[in-house]
Amino acid sequence: MNKFWNWIKNEDGSRTLYLSGAIAEESWYEDTVTPKQFKSELISGEGDIDIWINSPGGDCIAASQIYNMLMDYKGNVTVKIDGIAASAASVIAMAGTSVKVSPTSLMMIHNPLTVAIGDSTEMKKAIQMLEEVKESIINAYELKTGQPRAKLSKLMDGETWLNANKALELGFADEMLFEKNETQDDVMNYSFSRQAVTNSLLDKLIPQLPKAVGIPVDVFETRLNLIK
Repeated sequence: MNKFWNWIKNEDGSRTLYLSGAIAEESWYEDTVTPKQFKSELISGEGDIDIWINSPGGDCIAASQIYNMLMDYKGNVTVKIDGIAASAASVIAMAGTSVKVSPTSLMMIHNPLTVAIGDSTEMKKAIQMLEEVKESIINAYELKTGQPRAKLSKLMDGETWLNANKALELGFADEMLFEKNETQDDVMNYSFSRQAVTNSLLDKLIPQLPKAVGIPVDVFETRLNLIK
């Protein structure tokens, strides 16, 4: 079987899942073997897992089943998008307890597609099926982003591409990968240190200023107090 997923067991005991290429290159719809094998590999270990995604999408049924398996998983699921998470792959990404995006990554969401053959009745059935599939996808997007369903629907209608910043803004992602954030303690320490240096410098300069500007010390201290 040509698998689009690959599990790696790390030295520290944690596990990493790589989802690369098209989702479900081989059968998944009405297939008992493929999802069964994926689930058996998923639950073969325990603890938190990292999932790296670089996929243009693929089979929405496969994506739905993977999404559900990951949502049901007991440990934390950290999704990391290092390339692209488009179409069905974006649905899988929504299962992340935390979703992190590379500064250069992309997400894409759009309406589901299908191929239909038949008369007008069959075409109407296909349209109805696509509408229901779209609603099911919106369920996942809404749960993750908190965005209104109508807005999500319009984004899908427009085949919307999201860079990392836009994905963060709309709630499709929670954090930027590789971003160096200053902690609050670092900021406070820096401010305190700068203030200490400034005060130390002033303590050295102020006694010399009256003589330097040629005014009496008592007059200088009076003016300094007025400034303070």
